[in-house]
Amino acid sequence: MTMMTPPPLEQEDDEMLVPRSELIEGPQPMEVAQAETPTMAENQPVEDLSTTRFTWMIENFSRLTAKKLYSDVFTVGGYKWRILIFPKGNNVDHLSMYLDVADSTTLPYGWSRNAQFSLAVRNQIQSEFTIRKDTQHQFNSRESDWGFTSFMPLGDLYDPSRGFLVNDTCVIGAEVVIRRVLDQWNYDSKKETGYVGLKNQGATCYMNSLLQTLYHIPYFRKAVYHMPTTENDIPSTSIPLALQSLFYKLQYSASSVSTKELTKSFGWDTYDSFMQHDVQELNRVLCEKLEDKMKGTVVEGSIQQLFEGHHMNFIECINVDYKSSRKESFYDLQLDVKGCKDVYASFDKYVEVERLEGDNKYHAEQYGLQDAKKGVLFIDFPPVLQLHLKRFEYDFMRDTMVKINDRYEFPLQLDLDRYNGKYLSPDANHTVRNLYTLHSVLVHSGGVHGGHYYAFIRPTLSDQWYKFDDERVTKEDVKRALEEQYGGEEELPQRNPGFNNTPFKFTKYSNAYMLVYIRETDKDKIICNVDEKDIAEHLRIRLKKEQEEKERKKKEKAEAHLYTIIKVARDEDLVQQTGKDIYFDLVDHDKVRSFRIQKQLPFSYFKDEVAKEFGVPVQYQRFWLWAKRQNHTYRPNRPLYPQEEAQSAQQLREVSNKAHNAELKLFLEVELGPDLHPIAPPEKTKEDILLFFKFYDPEKEDLRYVGRLFVKAFGKPLDILSKLNQMADFPPNEEIELYEEIKFEPNVMCELINKKLSFRACQLEDGDIICYQKTPTQEIEEKCRYPDVPSFLEYVHNRQVVHFRSLERPKEEDFTLELSKLFTYDDVVERVARHINLEDPSKIRLTPHNCYSQQPKPQQIKYRGVEHLLDMLIHYNQTSDILYYEVLDIPLPELQCLKTLKVAFHHAMKDEALIHNIRLPKSSTVADVINNLKTKVELSHPDAELRLLEVFYHKIYKIFPLTERIESINDQYWTLRAEEIPEEEKNLGPDDRLIHVYHFMKDPNQNQMQVINFGEPFFLVIHDGETLAEIKLRIQKKLQILDEEFSKWKFALLSLGRPEYIEDSEIIAGRFQQRRDVYGAWEQYLGLEHSDTTPKRAYTSNQNRHTYEKPVKIYN
Repeated sequence: MTMMTPPPLEQEDDEMLVPRSELIEGPQPMEVAQAETPTMAENQPVEDLSTTRFTWMIENFSRLTAKKLYSDVFTVGGYKWRILIFPKGNNVDHLSMYLDVADSTTLPYGWSRNAQFSLAVRNQIQSEFTIRKDTQHQFNSRESDWGFTSFMPLGDLYDPSRGFLVNDTCVIGAEVVIRRVLDQWNYDSKKETGYVGLKNQGATCYMNSLLQTLYHIPYFRKAVYHMPTTENDIPSTSIPLALQSLFYKLQYSASSVSTKELTKSFGWDTYDSFMQHDVQELNRVLCEKLEDKMKGTVVEGSIQQLFEGHHMNFIECINVDYKSSRKESFYDLQLDVKGCKDVYASFDKYVEVERLEGDNKYHAEQYGLQDAKKGVLFIDFPPVLQLHLKRFEYDFMRDTMVKINDRYEFPLQLDLDRYNGKYLSPDANHTVRNLYTLHSVLVHSGGVHGGHYYAFIRPTLSDQWYKFDDERVTKEDVKRALEEQYGGEEELPQRNPGFNNTPFKFTKYSNAYMLVYIRETDKDKIICNVDEKDIAEHLRIRLKKEQEEKERKKKEKAEAHLYTIIKVARDEDLVQQTGKDIYFDLVDHDKVRSFRIQKQLPFSYFKDEVAKEFGVPVQYQRFWLWAKRQNHTYRPNRPLYPQEEAQSAQQLREVSNKAHNAELKLFLEVELGPDLHPIAPPEKTKEDILLFFKFYDPEKEDLRYVGRLFVKAFGKPLDILSKLNQMADFPPNEEIELYEEIKFEPNVMCELINKKLSFRACQLEDGDIICYQKTPTQEIEEKCRYPDVPSFLEYVHNRQVVHFRSLERPKEEDFTLELSKLFTYDDVVERVARHINLEDPSKIRLTPHNCYSQQPKPQQIKYRGVEHLLDMLIHYNQTSDILYYEVLDIPLPELQCLKTLKVAFHHAMKDEALIHNIRLPKSSTVADVINNLKTKVELSHPDAELRLLEVFYHKIYKIFPLTERIESINDQYWTLRAEEIPEEEKNLGPDDRLIHVYHFMKDPNQNQMQVINFGEPFFLVIHDGETLAEIKLRIQKKLQILDEEFSKWKFALLSLGRPEYIEDSEIIAGRFQQRRDVYGAWEQYLGLEHSDTTPKRAYTSNQNRHTYEKPVKIYN
């Protein structure tokens, strides 16, 4: 059901949407008014903007079983959109929500559209707690959906007290604003700007923006060109040559350039190219690698000369004469964004003097602990100053990384000598003028776990800026490069002035992430001329050949409609390929000689070309057309008629090729005389059948092509046995068996031929294949794996080389095995066990490979859960050749009958929680878990009773009944906690109450309106007439908190997430309902408000899963 909703109110948000394979952090509030008219969407375009609000009401939400769900399609600006959600999370414990281009699969190649949008989950009880997130994105074929993988915690969404589900209905909203974009299809970057872009390999925009920045520092480019390389180097294994090649192409190419050679030289695989990394980290790793490669060459030290500066760290005692200092070098500076309005404020903070006093005194040699000053001053700045803005920080309150989207200004000219050189140390050379001009701005558009990088650069430091966004380069003005990259917020104009319309205000997630400045006094040296004389001759020759080949292919492609490609297969091709490249049919046409013939030329011209190429006179050439049969085999079908050979190449292709592609495939029949020179081919009548022959040797497991023969339709195979023996170098009377190779897809069909029947009775025709071998003896059948032709062809058809990797080391290949796709589950694990010398194959557990993520699938293969090896390797429409294995401590069938639970045991007397893996039969109960746990843990006394709790986001949701079966317990998202039952809980009086007690603090990012729970929740018995002061004493004793710390704590009653603070004199029991069960976290609880200073326990990590990037590594 769709509804119209008013626009959301202004709110802050430090998060951003990402493609739906990524993760992102927590929610933000929004106010949404009551919905009105159903089943409509409102469109109100203004100038080049088009806006729509869309509401989606989803009933029976908690009972949804689909992994993902799409809304109805709605239209904005002529484009079709829809909302995509994952109700149980996209492999995370959060609701996942995205905006999706509804018709992306039918749009033309190269489509692109820009949208600003917000997504929201309405709070139907308190609208001010509605969660909204908004951003902008350039949608294209690679990124046709964009959104939050972690939109909001599932625990909040499904908690009835939170107000997001009312009557099991969830209300989701979207507001979409479309901006018009340039036509990218016909855009030519080189023509429009003089520069070309870099192709994106999947997630390499971060690398592209950095490479463009480095390339446009001519001194750096010149240094790279002068690194020694030779014509024998291979770009894919040599970083210097690959970078030289890339820079040369950027300088001279007319179209966008690929970075695949460079990433291969880094030692990266496809997976690395689809893993987004940090620009700063890549910059450091790449420069370190180049610095190392430059050692001992004419350009040694170039990296240092460009980027290296020095600062001095000092500590100076206040009351005694003691000073310590240390000089350090830097290649880039990290500047704070949070709390700083501009670059100068960041430098002020960088050199801010810290006082070491009180508990933080400095221990000075000979003087002991002393009050002191600590700080940093700069000795010198480099010619090229790289400033990395700390847009990403760790939020200790929320225990996660967040992106800082605050407004942060940076100047076109940066004066680091200001305030009489306050940033410089006394040892600095004050004659050097540290006035810098802005060269490039690297921008990050997105959130903490994903997004897009591009760069604004002015290559010659002129007034003209350029935007380098992967393949596309555009001219931009200074406002776009500077002001629009400051970050902060932007407000779109009202659509209907005069009406009570709340403006659409959104956080700008595209903001500067790295700045490159060049010192004015060095710019003539840095922005130097780089021409062909700086490029090694072998590199110029190599790249010019590549360019010529590229141009040749481009020309061929442009002229393809004027030519016909004729592919000619000969006996020599069949001999060369059979048993090596192919086993079925006769030839791989992609590996035979091709002729490119103008369509209007007569076929006789082509025959002349063949005569020149193969030395076969025209009069001795006979060509056969190939035909694809109904059983999907491809065989020579008939010779060309004389009247057909009189036609043009174009006419002949049209006759022979119903698919109307540009290729004509022919078989050249050449007969050889006794002197092995070509002779005229024999006359072909209707009674003549052309057969092709392959010979099989079972001892060598070798199949080879031995020739072709014309036979008479009413003749018999018996008539040609001596000829076949001669072709196989056998005695004339050798007993042989003949088989017809009929087909091989989807299954192999190869049947024994009755040698006494005629060829026609055997249903043989032109182009058929006969495989033959010596008649198998009993010895051959016992000794050979595949004693006859059918068994060998069956083996070849199903042969599969599988690369096995240990599940513990999923990126490292362990061993390979040649198996059959028809192997059963038992066959496969038996072969693996045999290879790793494991006696019991049932202890092997296999996991399939995800072809898209290049990672193991999350679900392992169950014992005999698939029939054949092929079933293990298929992933959607792709077939993998990778399997992961692990060795279990017990047989897999036994393990599958067991349920493994991770239980955190909290000791009654010690402040520790230990994880225990409890493995029991699935039919076991919670009582069995507790009895098993008692044998593993240390109890406060032998008769202690235990209970099992379900804890989620620091709240107790359930006490498990002892009779509950463990098969239904899910420990994937919830924490299972076991603890001793305190004696006072066992002896509750009639007026006693057992209440929930949780730790909490106010969320600083939610205007102090929402609370965040943390730490370990617990139960507490409160007695009738007991005051808060008395309860506090018991809580302090239970938690062992020092008086000074405990005095800072506040106490509140919380219901529906709102704290009501209470005084020490208040009697508490009357504020809680008298209930004996404690099932459900939506009950009132006593809240302990204080800062979270407790160390994070390892077992809680499954409550806040985050995906961290792999570090950038350059292997070569």
